[in-house]
Amino acid sequence: MTDGAPVNGSVLLTHEVGLHARPSVKLTKLAKGFSSKIELAAAEGGPWIDAKSIVKVMAAKAPKHTVLHFRAEGPDAEAAVAALIDLVQSDFPEQPSESAAR
Repeated sequence: MTDGAPVNGSVLLTHEVGLHARPSVKLTKLAKGFSSKIELAAAEGGPWIDAKSIVKVMAAKAPKHTVLHFRAEGPDAEAAVAALIDLVQSDFPEQPSESAAR
């Protein structure tokens, strides 16, 4: 639980096709499981997009080797950022890891 300050994190995208359809769906589905506001950017300075919006995440078209930046605000912000980083680091597995699944 945070004191209201945004939680930030970043991770290198190593998925072969980048943030394409299947990884985007997994990312947004995981993000929607948290109550915090979660945003994603393909550059440290933004533009920031809603990580819970499949349309916006797919439109980002982040290629392989992009550093994805996450920021979250809310009661489960730390857990959200950690789970999203874990999902990307584990290359969007068919079954999310225990930590990603909360």
